[in-house]
Amino acid sequence: MAKLNKGKQTEAADELVLVALGGMGEIGMNAYLYGYGPSNARRWLLIDLGITFPEGEFDPGVDVILPDLRFLIEERSALEGIVLTHAHEDHIGAVIDLWPQLGAPIYATPFTAGMLRAKSVEFGGKIKLPVNVMPLGARTKIGPFDIELVTMSHSIPEPSAIAIRTPLGLSLHTGDWKLDQTPFVGDPPNENRLAELGQEGVRALVCDSTNAMRDGSSPSEAEIASSIAKIIKAAPHRVAVTTFSSNVARIKAVGDAARAAGRTLVVAGRALHRVIAVARDTGYLPEDFRYVDQQEFKYIHRKDVVLLCTGSQGEPRAAMARIADKQHPDVQFAKGDMVIFSSRTIPGNERSVGRIQNALTRMGCEVVTDGEALVHVTGHPRRDELKKMYEWIKPEVAVPMHGEARHMKAHAELARSSGVAFIVTAHNGEMVRLAPEPSEIIDDVPVGRLFRDGRLIVPGDDGPVRDRRKLAVVGVVVVAIALSRKGEVLTDAEIMLDGVPEFDAEGNEMFDIVADAVDGTLDSLPTRKLREIEVVREAVRRSVRAAVANVWGKKPIAKVLINLIDG
Repeated sequence: MAKLNKGKQTEAADELVLVALGGMGEIGMNAYLYGYGPSNARRWLLIDLGITFPEGEFDPGVDVILPDLRFLIEERSALEGIVLTHAHEDHIGAVIDLWPQLGAPIYATPFTAGMLRAKSVEFGGKIKLPVNVMPLGARTKIGPFDIELVTMSHSIPEPSAIAIRTPLGLSLHTGDWKLDQTPFVGDPPNENRLAELGQEGVRALVCDSTNAMRDGSSPSEAEIASSIAKIIKAAPHRVAVTTFSSNVARIKAVGDAARAAGRTLVVAGRALHRVIAVARDTGYLPEDFRYVDQQEFKYIHRKDVVLLCTGSQGEPRAAMARIADKQHPDVQFAKGDMVIFSSRTIPGNERSVGRIQNALTRMGCEVVTDGEALVHVTGHPRRDELKKMYEWIKPEVAVPMHGEARHMKAHAELARSSGVAFIVTAHNGEMVRLAPEPSEIIDDVPVGRLFRDGRLIVPGDDGPVRDRRKLAVVGVVVVAIALSRKGEVLTDAEIMLDGVPEFDAEGNEMFDIVADAVDGTLDSLPTRKLREIEVVREAVRRSVRAAVANVWGKKPIAKVLINLIDG
């Protein structure tokens, strides 16, 4: 539990506080906890519960990364609900894994609820999530929180800002957003309602920082749709498009472009099939949205096909990576085919995306990215859009969120230049008092990361992934020794080296170096010490590491197994 700093408020005074369990100081893993009441009896509301993705060699074997909810789990009896702003994985991806530890009701719009149900079925459908479906623009009470959804635009249907009213005033949590009056799919942002909230009076604006360093305004999805249609119409051979599977507007744009060019749309990737099904059910794609599955690809002439597939971020098991590696069972490219990456590479994915693009180029494919043509647009506000938000909302306090430190710093400077008197830049775990005055960091709570490792959720700090990182650098030496209970060495030690060089610089075998270290240690220990198993284990471990380090310059992981034999 956090050790609360009472500051200038008495313990009995009601406060509205915010603490990010993920999403402040990083892009992804969004989980924002709002608390209302006195410090010893707060009620809580969680906005979003998302994941982030592993960073290659830094997280070996990790599938996804989830927020550590240890603080909230202790407070779960006071958790009133979980409100989801939209259906991107970095906002809902941890719900199925972590909800059982919380047990609170979930609130979501129809498309977001549909995506959550589809994910639940994909994970076996064992957990029945208590999802309360809210219409766009709805308003409801969740404990002491009066919640109103404000329609925004983003790269997925039904993104909502959350207006949070308490007796201490109104705060606005923007979620992910941009100002796109022609979003191609779904409603445009409700700018009039934003202005009305500003007139009502907003205490705190907690706002997206992703593009706070980029000048101007974001282009519209309608512009992207027009550009993609022209590119596909002019292409002489096959066209493949990879994008974020959740971008329904982009899916519709590619489908429309294929139909306009007289081509057949082929879809490859389970995630795309899931999103298309939910979008049809909720009316964001027409019932007659036609496509065929990847098995039909080989039967369609190369001039008559448009392939829509997963893998825009270089995911090794996604369709695009398998195609680039010539391992896909149904889809193969040929010289002259065009591959459009209708996405922006997430920081950390540059190497894997580059590898795939280079492989496609070696095949003779023409690779098109947002650097060469208008094939992608961000879903987040640039500086001119942020300025408009501040003009409408006129908050007393600004709290940047959803960004790395440099993004939030740029956002804070923009908020200050927009006339906001109080800016609080916090990071994960730092508790911010939003109301009453003064708004400031008043406490901290434990935060961290959990890893989904296959079918298990494992700790991020002291778990197996930390050991894998070390293994990747220094390898392992395993020594097995047989001892009698009298302290006698019964056989030669069994030694296994993995990830360690076979020879030293002079050509001596590393196996022999380790064996000499083991024998020397065992010979040096008196019989009474050889009866103490842990003493023997530690002495051998240290000597093996030192011997290898002396000739290699690196200390391997050393494991010593002792078999104690009677008689």
